[in-house]
Order: sequence, then C-alpha cells, then structure tokens
Amino acid sequence: MMNASEEKDVELQKLLIEEDGTNKQSPPANKAEYVSRVKAFTSCVIYSTSSCSMVLVNKSLASSFNHFLEEGANLNILLVVFQAVITLLAVIFSKKCGWIEVPKFDKSVAAKWAPINICFCLMLFTGMASLQHNSVPMVSIFKNLTNILITLGDYYFFGKSAELLVWLAFGIMLAGAVFAAREDISITFIGLFWMATNCMSTAGYILYMKHATNTIKLTKFGMIFYNNLLCALFLFPCTIWNGQLDRFLQTEALHTFDYAWKNVFAGLIGFLLNFASLNCVENTGPTTYAIVGSLTKIPITLLGWYLFKSVITPETWFFIGISMTGGFLYSYAKIKSAKEQEKGQVENK
Repeated sequence: MMNASEEKDVELQKLLIEEDGTNKQSPPANKAEYVSRVKAFTSCVIYSTSSCSMVLVNKSLASSFNHFLEEGANLNILLVVFQAVITLLAVIFSKKCGWIEVPKFDKSVAAKWAPINICFCLMLFTGMASLQHNSVPMVSIFKNLTNILITLGDYYFFGKSAELLVWLAFGIMLAGAVFAAREDISITFIGLFWMATNCMSTAGYILYMKHATNTIKLTKFGMIFYNNLLCALFLFPCTIWNGQLDRFLQTEALHTFDYAWKNVFAGLIGFLLNFASLNCVENTGPTTYAIVGSLTKIPITLLGWYLFKSVITPETWFFIGISMTGGFLYSYAKIKSAKEQEKGQVENK
C-alpha cells in the first residue's frame, strides 16, 4: 500500500510524462504523410534535373550539327524518334538482365496508352507551328495560360482544387510574361489557332498521363516501354512525310560516331526523363508537374547562357525574376496547405 505522499508523487510523474509527450511533436503527425512529401519533393527534383539535361543535350546536338543542314532545316522529329528507339532498347536490355519487370506487349494496353502519344504528337507539331506563326514572347504567354488550363482540368477531372495563393502565383507569372512581351504583342488568327491547339494538346497530355498512371495496371517501366514504342511508331511516318529522314540519309556529315553516341546519350537521358515525368505526375499531380516544367526554364536559360553563350535580354531577366517569384509563392501555398491538412488530422484524432 502506498501512502498519500507516494500516491501524489506517482500522479505528478504521470502528469509530467503526459505533458512531455504532448510537447514532443514528430516531424509530421503521420509517417506516411512525411514519406509522401519526401517522394513528391524528390520526384520534382529528378524531373527538373532530367528535363534540363535533355534540353541541353539536344541544344548541343543542334549547335554542333545543324550547320550541316540547309538554312532553316532541322531534324527535330527524327531526333525524338532516335531517342525513343534508344530508350526502348534500354528498357528491353534492362529487362533481359533482370533489372526491371516489363509485361509482354498487349494490344488492349497499347490502345489505352495511345491517347498519351497522340496528345504528345499533337503537342509537338502544334508547338512547332505556333513558333512559326507567333513570336517567342507570345508563346510564353500562352504557355502560362496552359498551366491555368491544366489546373482547371485537375479540379474538373480529379477533384483537386487549387488554393488562392496558387491562383495568385499563376497571375504573377502570367503578368510577368505579358509585361516581358509588351513590345512584341501581335497575333493573327492562324497564330491563335495553333497556340490554342497547343495549349489543349499539352493540357490533354498531362491530364491523361495522370489518369493513365492511376488506372492502367502497369509498372512505370512498362509505361516507359509503351510510351516510347508508340511514340516511335506514330512519329516515324512523319519523318518520311516531312523529309527529315531523307535529309538525314543524304547528309553524310551526320553519319559519324560522334553524332551517334550523342543521340545514344540523349536516349538514355530520355529513359530517365520518362521515368521522372511519370513519377512526378503520380506523386504530385498535373498542376505541380506543369509548374515544375515552367520553372525548369530558368536553369535552362542560365545554363544556356553559360554553356552556349546565349544572349539574355533585360526582358528575359525580368521574366526569370517574375517566374521565380511565382514559383516561390506556389511552393509556399503548397507548404501552407500541407501544414493545415496535418493540423486538421491532428485535431480530428
């Protein structure tokens, strides 16, 4: 039996333990949510890094070999086909070595995945056409409108609403693009048509990718396999139609080991970019994926200036600053939203 003094000591110790327990807050209230945040952050970093690498490698290919072609000619679509084939071979080789699992080809799965590649091809062609009929600053304005369209689609199709600060971030980035293009704002009906088509195909590509990653029962490497197989099948006939394949075959200066290994390297980066894109959309969502893609243009611009001596105009510096402001505001909005959700979960327990 404990006396009254001992009982008071025990009760006091219990109170101290309970108080100490309430003051200790785990990094997040929920370990699964913490892991989810880490996955989201790392997937964004990997996607941004691989996207930068792909653009810079293709820029290197263009700056090193385009002078062998006629003025104004390029092999952009053929390069996409080359890199899709290399990525496809990398998947098959990895499967043969037992490093990854890829299911056997299934026509029904290919049919479900095909809309992604159709949207990708439309995005590619309408993007080229829009650059022919619009100035680069005008294209930048519409690219920011595309982010807004993706956010609306994210809400309509997946029920994911955006916070007020996210819309403010979009507004700042769009206003910055308009201000940077203020001396070069001009548009024609045909230019508007191609830009609107590019916005819709880009939004469709990203939103359907989210739908596919949620509904099609495939590993990510299986998705990469179908993505690149269908991409090569859809785009190769286009290279025959627009003469890029014939132009490549007739340009002997491109039939070198240097050109070949750079395309192989670009294809391997494409393998990583495919994985990173699917991973980023799955772990974050279409809106964040689109924002990360937009913000990736900042390091690409700076690295292009450093590596390829590209000229950065005052308007471009201004646009970079505005984009960074919008990006920071978007990040703050997401962090604030996550904290509020965590607080709500703690209160409900």
